[in-house]
Amino acid sequence: MKSAPWQADLQQLRHLRLFNNVAASSIDHLLKDFLACDLDAGEVLLSPTNRNQYLYLLLKGQLKVHLGSLDSQAVSTLNVGDCAGEISFIDNAPPSAFVVASEPCCVLRLHRESLFNLFRQSPELMQNLLELLCERVRLGNRIILDSEQTANIDALTGAYNRRWLEHIFERESTRSAFNGNPLCMLMLDVDHFKSYNDQHGHLAGDYALCLLANTLRNQLRPKDSLIRYGGEEFIILLPEISADEARSIGDRLRTALNRISSFHSPIGELPGVTVSIGLAQMLPKDHLPGLIARADNALYQAKQQGRDCLCG
Repeated sequence: MKSAPWQADLQQLRHLRLFNNVAASSIDHLLKDFLACDLDAGEVLLSPTNRNQYLYLLLKGQLKVHLGSLDSQAVSTLNVGDCAGEISFIDNAPPSAFVVASEPCCVLRLHRESLFNLFRQSPELMQNLLELLCERVRLGNRIILDSEQTANIDALTGAYNRRWLEHIFERESTRSAFNGNPLCMLMLDVDHFKSYNDQHGHLAGDYALCLLANTLRNQLRPKDSLIRYGGEEFIILLPEISADEARSIGDRLRTALNRISSFHSPIGELPGVTVSIGLAQMLPKDHLPGLIARADNALYQAKQQGRDCLCG
């Protein structure tokens, strides 16, 4: 980062969000304290490894914000008029993220002592900075939520993954024990999936799994959980559903897949798939491994009986 020529422009600053409704006389006091700096594309402005004493106002270019490392995907973009470094600027701690110039940039740098002096004179400036901080907090919460959701989702099929199964079973089994309602599990396995992959290719197998997940998901309730347990195996957790009702649901799902003789995919027309299903109902004081084991045993029986059927 190197110093850059900058003609102090009061009107330009008044259009920045930080100085919204701030008296011109107050801003004018700060002009002598601003330092303009140029950044090259790829240059790091802020890093968690270095303390930050400055607030930066972006005048030209674009900045990217990365969490964890510079190799991670950018979580947000800062554009002209945005601030950078306001959190570490206030608490005098290292920044919580990397801020990098994605193209040549020009920023105005202001030392924390200069702005703190102005806070005493301009409550409007403090209000503006608090609003910017609130936006950062809300963005951070959205990032956390998105990360949590991504961590629970199977990237290929959009179904939940095994991590979610452990979480949702603990919640639903506790609720079931408290309310006295049944809880059932369906374990599904795609019939002859290895042969399907060998004949049509692994990409075709991926599309078949997506077809299966979409078909099942469209026929389940919002409170039901479709989980990709591994490979071509799926689990459906059915809260407040008895074994007889779960058997009916399982047969309906199996029949829906059986009726899809072929489907369109990005690589052309592909044959559909069928599934074998094992059913188990949660017993008192049941744990997840025990319920899965009983559903798996029922699934094995379904395969032994010729596949494309339900047992349990």
